[in-house]
Amino acid sequence: MNRMIPYIMLAALLFSACGRQQPDDSQTSTTDSLTLEGELHLRNIRQLTFEGENAEAYLSFDDTQLVLQRRGEGMECDQIYTMTINGEALTRLSSGRGRTTCSYWLADGEHLIFSSTEAHDPGCLPSPDRSKGYVWKLYPEFDIYKIRKDGSGLEILFASEGYDAEATVSPKGDKIVFTSTRDGDPEIYTMNIDGSDVRRLTSAKGYDGGPFFSPDGSKIIFRASRPKTEEDLAAYNELVSEHLVRPGNLEIYVMNTDGSDLRQVTDNGHANFAPFMHPDGNRILFCSNMDASNPRNFDLYLVNLDGTGLERVTYFDGFDGFPMFTRDGKTLVFCSNRNNAKEGDTNVFVADWVD
Repeated sequence: MNRMIPYIMLAALLFSACGRQQPDDSQTSTTDSLTLEGELHLRNIRQLTFEGENAEAYLSFDDTQLVLQRRGEGMECDQIYTMTINGEALTRLSSGRGRTTCSYWLADGEHLIFSSTEAHDPGCLPSPDRSKGYVWKLYPEFDIYKIRKDGSGLEILFASEGYDAEATVSPKGDKIVFTSTRDGDPEIYTMNIDGSDVRRLTSAKGYDGGPFFSPDGSKIIFRASRPKTEEDLAAYNELVSEHLVRPGNLEIYVMNTDGSDLRQVTDNGHANFAPFMHPDGNRILFCSNMDASNPRNFDLYLVNLDGTGLERVTYFDGFDGFPMFTRDGKTLVFCSNRNNAKEGDTNVFVADWVD
């Protein structure tokens, strides 16, 4: 889970019957109250979903469709759904078996990828042991699947003995970047669209995940932990041996698509994740709790690629995260707890972006 739905559980979320289903469509909501004081980059916010836990909503290459992971009323764990950029035609894509996470469109607009545990267990595998504190489970049962947009043709694209998830696609349409524990430590890899030519890009001790390509496909941005003391390293290794990671301290990094020129962008000692690059190729929008007294309060921040020019973008007292720009930079998709029908809901929003 967790490009996992990182921190959605911490934000009062966490990332069914078999067969295909189509929930009722909802009316898109637009109110001035959805934009809060200080949110100068956002205008005309529209709410697309209205109940349940909806996260990681990512755009198709033509910016007309969204794919997201969702847990609605009565569902034990997340499934993958598609809908239009206007919030219409919400339709389940995944089979309803197993846990699912981390979905993304391919460039042809006809296929998508996501991760699922269904080849190993048709049910929802147990959640991580909370006696160890707040941890993410890197389920080794997660494999990366490919599927047609009508839900047919499901096939495993990539599977290893470890956790394989958090996959996104290059804007060039030629490469997939993902996180895997195939070599023991959670590292970032790339592969061709057909699953061939798998290459490992990171090697430092620590969790590396949530990767996205830059708009021109030349760079990869991601989140990572780096244990600093022997005690931290021992604790990290123990958790990884149990397929767990603790995400309390994650920083944003950038590197070339071959793994070279690796650089740290943020350095605030908090939980930073879900980085997505502005179409200008010079700025990163990401999610962080760096200014929050409550660690469950996440907001969006803008920062230059070299780590300068940090600017807070959202001010909601709760969770704002998973940002993605349309290719022209005029519209932002994000997920938030704002305007919830009930506590714990997270919904999908779109807004006009103002520079």
